[in-house]
This record gives sequence, structure tokens and C-alpha cells, in this order.
Amino acid sequence: MTFTPPPAHPTRPDLRGTFGMAASTHWLASASAQSVLERGGTAFDAAVAGAFVLHVVEPHLNGPGGDMTAILATADDPARPRVLMGQGPAPAGATIAHYRDVEGLDLVPGSGALAAAVPGAVDAWLLLLRDHGTWTVADALAPAIGYARDGHPVLAAVCRTIEGVAELFREHWPTSAERWLPGGRAPRPGELVTNPELAAVLERLVAAEADASAGGADRAAAVDAARAAWRAVVGEAAEEFVRTPHRHADGRDHAGVLTAADVAGFEASFEDAVTIDFWGYTVAKTGAWGQGPALLEALRILDGFDDARLDPSTELGAHTVLEALKLALADRDTWYGDAGDGVPLDVLLSAEYAAARRAMIGDRASHDVRPGDVAGRDTPAMPPLRTSYATDVPAAALPGAPAGGPAAGVGEPTVVVGATAPLNGDGLETDATGATRGDTCHLDVVDRWGNMISATPSGGWLQSSPAVPGLGFALGTRLQMTWLDESSPSALAPGRRPRTTLTPTLVLRDGEPVLACGSPGGDQQDQWQLAFLLRVLVGGYTPQEAIDAPALHTTSAPGSFWPRTWTPGGAVVEDRLGADVLAGLAERGHVLTLAGDWALGRLSAVTRDPATGVLGAAANPRGAQGYAAGR
Repeated sequence: MTFTPPPAHPTRPDLRGTFGMAASTHWLASASAQSVLERGGTAFDAAVAGAFVLHVVEPHLNGPGGDMTAILATADDPARPRVLMGQGPAPAGATIAHYRDVEGLDLVPGSGALAAAVPGAVDAWLLLLRDHGTWTVADALAPAIGYARDGHPVLAAVCRTIEGVAELFREHWPTSAERWLPGGRAPRPGELVTNPELAAVLERLVAAEADASAGGADRAAAVDAARAAWRAVVGEAAEEFVRTPHRHADGRDHAGVLTAADVAGFEASFEDAVTIDFWGYTVAKTGAWGQGPALLEALRILDGFDDARLDPSTELGAHTVLEALKLALADRDTWYGDAGDGVPLDVLLSAEYAAARRAMIGDRASHDVRPGDVAGRDTPAMPPLRTSYATDVPAAALPGAPAGGPAAGVGEPTVVVGATAPLNGDGLETDATGATRGDTCHLDVVDRWGNMISATPSGGWLQSSPAVPGLGFALGTRLQMTWLDESSPSALAPGRRPRTTLTPTLVLRDGEPVLACGSPGGDQQDQWQLAFLLRVLVGGYTPQEAIDAPALHTTSAPGSFWPRTWTPGGAVVEDRLGADVLAGLAERGHVLTLAGDWALGRLSAVTRDPATGVLGAAANPRGAQGYAAGR
């Protein structure tokens, strides 16, 4: 079919080679991963090294106290994509009764230790290294330890984030002020920034591995010794620290509930991926404890439309994509959660169900949340539909709120992307600021043997909770994705994982992995990936052409992050879609927010052609820090 032609001049080349490729949201992580490939490491060794570097150089977007999910395929078993599950569960003390009745909350806060799930990222990365890597912990962590100990030139985005929450740090989170405001000020872009406490934590893991090896342990047992050291170091420090009440996103002080026993009881794991077939490809995602199957459902819905409706760059295509996403997200918010076999994915991803959902897409934008029915099952209650959320405290008292302004630094990191511009009386979001909420990190790696991984680490942002003394990083806030409602599949419950937004993607053809991709962006991650996949798999774009193409997403679904509001009929679009397309969308009833020309998504991708062994990589120009490397 004929899609809208891709941009005439890509922002960067589609890399091609036969040795190895790495792409991520920060050049230092990509370069570190590529350096591992150059020294004989596998894609999995390289991903571990790059991921720990991301903890150091993008601390406003991820950290060791956060979580991660990945999807991988090995050269030995390429037809079986596996999910690396690094999403920690709710602590034993995280009960609805405690949050509602004792703490007086109706939502899990977006910042502060009450929102902390058990940290899962570090254990997951070490598990990957143990089971599929070849390097030692010492070698894999060396780049991150070097950047933390000796310093790295800090990103301007990190500096802006610290400036935005500086008063919160000074007034309420003194440990964060000590960590991120040395000398009483935020660092300036390009200054060398160190994190000696984090370096010391990582060095303790290396020491535990060395001690185990010296005692005769084999490689796997030595890596497990490092995992045990992580649990001990972090668990004890976190439990002691969160006992002291501190400021949360609701404007009040609370103590956390995370304990050393919670940290000690968590182990990352591997799971089978959930897959569907689309246009001759197999697309693999996490289970319904994440939002990944929503992308699969959207693809199922779109698969039954004429080709002309699959191009996101046209008015009809963009409208169809947005409407399919609304239906898939409505099912996500109604049915998904960490409920084991209780989520009816066999129905939600079936061709018959997709046909019924497809029939609901008309010529006008829907302003409703419309989950589907599953035969023989009672449809769970929809989450609260709030277009605004008020607290009992003034906005200026909330964490990160600048004087006289709205709250910042709460919920998920906020990325300002432009200003709203009116299109017509029906198409303007009246109170929009043009800010799209949500950002994190992403990393893709492929090696010459055919190993491939797509990984999305997140959480533990420097602005999510006070820095834990002795660790050099904060805890995560993933529990804000749970509901304080026992009837919800995503209800807060001890030992249950929050329904995460982290959603990497692996694509296979004829049983061989051919593409790994992903993006930061919270609720937008799968939305931006959907447009990317349509352009690559259907439209014939190269990965770099698809990354460069104008992006869009819907906000017509309850947000996964505090304060969990929505915009009925809302759509955020890049201006480069064109005046005619945007006017047509507004005429159809979409409530548009113009984000600017280059604002939405930070996708990266790697590829492999099994027939030739040629590898590829592409990275995002938005944000001016994504980078791909390879040869």
C-alpha cells in the first residue's frame, strides 16, 4: 500500500552493520553497551552495562530504586520471546485499609515512600547477566561505577528537573538537597556530577561477587551473591529511612511501609511473552500485569481495516488509530492487573472480540470510556473518571510546586512540549498547558549471534521520593498505578505487582527476531510505538524514518499516574502532521493539544535480517540525547 512518504531528510542515518548495534535514550549508555559488544560480550552483557549507566546519567528518569521490564530472544531459542520481569510488588504493609483508613488517602500519592513498590530493576538486570550473559558483575558494572565515582557531564534536563524541585528538597527532603544541591544550588548543564554513594553500593555488589568466587563459587552463584548483597544493602537502608514521615504528593507527611523483608523476598523472573500475529509478523509484549497487551489489541482492531486507515499521517488514519487506542486503553483500565490467569486475554486479543470493537469506531471522535464485555464474566467497575483532582491543601504546598504555580515533580516526570493553539470551537482543550506527562528510559541491543533485547527501565526518579542516605538514590513510585478499590483488577494489595506502563516490544518473523523497539512515555509508550510499527511493518518506512515521522497520542483515558485524570476526546499531536490533518481531526471532534514540531516520544530500535545477518539501529532526535551506535 502507499503511505504518506516519510520525511525527505532523516535526522540521522539508519545504521547498518554485521557486528553489533545498541540504541538508547542517552549516548553514554549506548556507547557503553557498544563497548561491551566490541570486547566480545553478548547483547545481554551489553544491555546490563548500558542499563546501569542509565541509572547514573538519567537519574530524573530512572534509578536503582525503580523497576524495569524487557523482552528478549536468544540465538539458541530465537522463536521463544521471553519477558524479563523486574517489576517489584507492593510491600506487605501496603494495604488498602492502611492507605484509606490510617493515612486518609483516596489515591496512592504520586511521590513519597507510600508509593514505593519493592525495587525490582537491579535484581532483574543481574538475573539477566547470570542466565544469559557471559561477563562478571565487576566488568558489567564498571562503566556505571566509573561515571558515578569520577563524574559525567550532566544533562540540561537533569538540571531543569532539580531546579523544579529545589524548594521541595530544601524545605521537606533534606537528604535530596544534600545529594542534588551541592553548595546550595542545582548543577549547571555540562558540569561533572558524581554520585559516590551509588558508586559505593555498586562496589559492594562487586565485592560480594569477588568474595563468592574466591570461596569457590561458580559464575552463577557469584552473581547470586551480588544479588543477595543488593537486597541486604538496600533493604536495611530503605526500611530505616522510610519510617520517618516526609512530604508526599497529597501535600501531607506520611511514613512509608517498605521493609527489609519486602526487599529480601523479591526475585526477578522470566516469563513467556504474550504475542499476536500482524501483517506476517509476530509482536511480543508483557502479560496483563503491564499495559503491553493494549498495543496488541489495538493492532488486532486495526488489522481488519482497509489499508488506507492505517497511515497515522493522514486525517483518516490518525483518527482511526486514536479511536482504536481509546478502545484498547479502556480494556486496559478495566480488565488488566496482576491477576494471573484472571485477566481474559484470550478473549480480549481474539479476532472475534477485535471485530466487535472495530465496529464501534465511527467517523466522530469518542468522548467516552468504552470497555468491552466478556461472555461469562462480570465487567469490573471502571476507574474513577476525573477531569481534575483537588486536594485539601493549596497547590503551592504540594511537592515541587513553584511559588504561585501548579504542582510539579509529582506523579510521573513531566516534559513540557509546547503550547496549545486553537483550531476551532470544538477542538481546543481549554485548560491545556501543552505539557505531556511521562518519560523514562529505553535501551535496545542486538549482537552478531542473533541475541536481541528491548528493555525499559524506569522509576526511582530523583524527584519521586527523598534520597535514601547511604544509597545515593530514591525509591520508586509505581504503586500510584494501583487503585484503593478492592473490586479493581489493579487494586493495591500486598505482594501484587502494580499494573505498570513499562512496555518494550520485540517483533519476530518466521520464528526469528527482527526488531526490538520501545520508548519512554508512561501511558504514551505503546501509543507512540503503535504509529512506529504501522509505519515500519505496513508502510515500509525504515526505523529511522518512522522515528522521525510526526507522532500523536490520546489522553482520552484515565492516567496511570497521580492524579489519574483524563481529557474526554483528548489528543496530543505534533504540529508536523499538517494544518489540513489537524483541522480535519478537530472537525471530527478530537480535542487537540498541539505539542510542537518535535516533542512526542523518544523511540529507539535495533533490527536484524536473519537471511543476511545485517543489523541496524535507529535513535530519536527529540530531546537531543538519544543515540545509536554499531558497526
